[in-house]
Amino acid sequence: MRRWARRLLATLTAGALALTAASALAQAATACPPMLPSAAKSDASGAARDRGLLWRVTRDGRTSYLYGTLHVGKPAWRRLGPQVKVALRDSDVLALEVDPNDPALLAALAELRHGAELPAALAARLKRAYERACVAPESLAELHPVLQATTLTMLEARWLGMDPTYAMEQLLSTEARALGRRVVSLETAAQQTAALVPGNDEEAQAVIDQSLQQLEDRSARRVLTRLAAAWETGDLAILDDYAAWCECIADESDRAYMRRLNDERNPPLADGIEALHRQGRRIFAAVGALHMTGPQSLPRLLAARGFKVERVPLGR
Repeated sequence: MRRWARRLLATLTAGALALTAASALAQAATACPPMLPSAAKSDASGAARDRGLLWRVTRDGRTSYLYGTLHVGKPAWRRLGPQVKVALRDSDVLALEVDPNDPALLAALAELRHGAELPAALAARLKRAYERACVAPESLAELHPVLQATTLTMLEARWLGMDPTYAMEQLLSTEARALGRRVVSLETAAQQTAALVPGNDEEAQAVIDQSLQQLEDRSARRVLTRLAAAWETGDLAILDDYAAWCECIADESDRAYMRRLNDERNPPLADGIEALHRQGRRIFAAVGALHMTGPQSLPRLLAARGFKVERVPLGR
């Protein structure tokens, strides 16, 4: 049962945790993931390029935008492309799944109960995962073990030249606040953590086991490589076929989990976007790109709510 890709859908929570872990990275060890340049030191030359997937959604004489994001990024992606930047500038509110700068996020994570102690063999594997990631275990020790494993999975992106600190949500939030735009959450931190962390110890341990397996056999890197390439080029067809190549669906329980984590969250997300738009605001709604796929995709749900939905071709 492959769960790496499932948890990638909920990585605003995981991304915020990974930001915490990133500050605890060890220095210099040759077996560590390569250190990425800071935003201040990375190359800023060349024209900014548009990446991701963008839709224009119009109703009641106002235009809002829907943008599919990736929750990790590269230093070279830290500038918004011209069309995405104009869309954000023409909006009044940036709406994210969860604002990573919201204090309620860490408060909700801190309230999660750890449950039973991990079996010794699983605890030893988690310890080795910290060592491979060059992250100090104490930096995440207060978090639920599922969230520890999820954060380590997110940090695996550093082997591919990506990091949660360069996630589009971070960039968009910084840009929006610089423009004086309000930043709001479409979901509560409690809703996201409920989707991410199983409610019983047995299932939680199964999730941790599979997370660690994805790190140990490096299949997490393979899936993330393909996902990032599809996102960067805006290839919706490949993203829409995610279930065929994500190595995450082995049985009906997997399919049910995917529906709960992705499809079933989409109607409330669409409701939140519609509610903000109805208030007379122009919204730039940025959520994970996989929420743009399938029969319950956000573009389809907004169209069903009376929006005129148009894909915006992005110059690459």
